[in-house]
Amino acid sequence: MDLFELLKALILGFVEGMTEFAPVSSTGHMIIVDDMWLRTEEFLGKYSANTFKIVVQLGSILAVVVVFWKRLFSLIGLYQGDVTEGKMSERFNLLHVIIGMLPAVVIGFAFKDFIDDHLFGVETVIWALVAGAILMIAADKFGPKRPRVTSLDQITYRQALAIGLVQCLSLWPGFSRSGATISGGVLFGLNHKTAADFTFIMAVPIMAGASLVSVMKNFDEMTAAHLPFYIVGFVSAFIFALISIKFFLKLIDRIKLTPFAIYRLVLAAVLAWIVF
Repeated sequence: MDLFELLKALILGFVEGMTEFAPVSSTGHMIIVDDMWLRTEEFLGKYSANTFKIVVQLGSILAVVVVFWKRLFSLIGLYQGDVTEGKMSERFNLLHVIIGMLPAVVIGFAFKDFIDDHLFGVETVIWALVAGAILMIAADKFGPKRPRVTSLDQITYRQALAIGLVQCLSLWPGFSRSGATISGGVLFGLNHKTAADFTFIMAVPIMAGASLVSVMKNFDEMTAAHLPFYIVGFVSAFIFALISIKFFLKLIDRIKLTPFAIYRLVLAAVLAWIVF
């Protein structure tokens, strides 16, 4: 594998890390950059290239672990310090995460082949960008003006399930997992910052699981020669995700979702003009 191909992995890692935490769809952006410019499928193979777009997100997920380590370790009993915020109704625990991720896990397993075969393309991403933008605008417009839930420890199991159901929309590449779950959280009574916190914490097990399933499914198509490409993409995504995550968490409560939705609509229009 030559230096130019590793540069492609670095670029895709940059795209992933800088977009994973914004509700614009990191997978959608990687598909756009790859299909229209880098074309990694030519030397990785179709399914190995799709697997890379999922596995590279583990770099961003590791950044979540670094930023939220106290909260994450407390969920599995490895940290005993105080991580509560504000007034509690049901202290945030591992069951909230399981309930929130379960719907997407079930649907993802059921439709994994369909997603790989039919939804990893620029045309389908365009429609997903538009659909996700509509949901985000609706969340800002119809969500409560004074949300009752302002910390993770106030999230109920019912709200966790509702957000998990909305998260299923993010199985459509380009829709955006964070866009779906933050929008769902806002519609069901969370403020934007708390919805973002829940989104990122829930991402750790669900993306780790999705990566494992994708690697196992396409293991025969992957070779040792692909390993440097995966490593460079992973490290690149981790570094740039660390840079972007704290910035986004400070930004989301101030500007809400609508500016991101407008960006998605503009991007979809530009892509549609190029593709169609």
